[in-house]
Amino acid sequence: MIGRRRAGDGLIALIRAVSPRLAECELTHLAREPIDVAKAAGEHASYEQALGDLGCEVRALEPAPELADSVFVEDTALVLDEIAIITRPGAASRQGEVAAIRDALATWRTVAMIHAPGTLDGGDVLHAGRTLFVGAGGRSNAEGIRQLGALTAPHGYQVVPVLLRGCLHLKSAATEVAERLLLLNPEWVDAVSLRGMDTMPVHPTEPNAANALRVGDTVVHAAEGERTRRRLEAIGLTVVPVPAGELAKAEAGVSCCSVIFPAVVRGGIHPG
Repeated sequence: MIGRRRAGDGLIALIRAVSPRLAECELTHLAREPIDVAKAAGEHASYEQALGDLGCEVRALEPAPELADSVFVEDTALVLDEIAIITRPGAASRQGEVAAIRDALATWRTVAMIHAPGTLDGGDVLHAGRTLFVGAGGRSNAEGIRQLGALTAPHGYQVVPVLLRGCLHLKSAATEVAERLLLLNPEWVDAVSLRGMDTMPVHPTEPNAANALRVGDTVVHAAEGERTRRRLEAIGLTVVPVPAGELAKAEAGVSCCSVIFPAVVRGGIHPG
């Protein structure tokens, strides 16, 4: 008997362990407060379990205990069907994170790089069909966004810069939760900037709840955003809550902790 297909079947999820130096993480908009690293590691384990339960093939990069932010692998790469782009994070302390993911992604995709003086954080890139919305004015600079456009235009993508206010990354303010539907914090980004997309606002008491991770037809969402989760469920979406309160002290959301992409690409399956 053939088993029921799961939301993440056919997807690779790259993750990386929580660094014991997480409390030294880069912060921009949050005041620093104590981080319980063991609790954060427990949240990460729950997240990994959720991805596996959804059917993703979870693969862990080599730990990087010396790199405080290394658990937030999303910022190091953007994976499209045609190409993997290794970013150049805007915080200099994070630029040592990219080598491991570059080597890992070469298994599945042709790899390209963002080069100095360009900077680009993966958390600033919202992939919606053939459009790449990119948060501008923070960790991702104009040159990094220009290079992203040059690398992706031959594959039919359009890069659209989006101005942010009051948050670290575009995906802090907006993430796709269904086809052409964004979960949005309107205080941090204007819906009109995200042209062609429908939007649903977060509950006003949960400003951080706009960050979600779409895995097929399922949405992984921070358990702390309960009121926003009810809004998603009310329109028929399946939501998997995961604890993320400790990781949020590092200015992170659920999308930050993985790079997820299909193993199957045009032309077949790259050996994995």
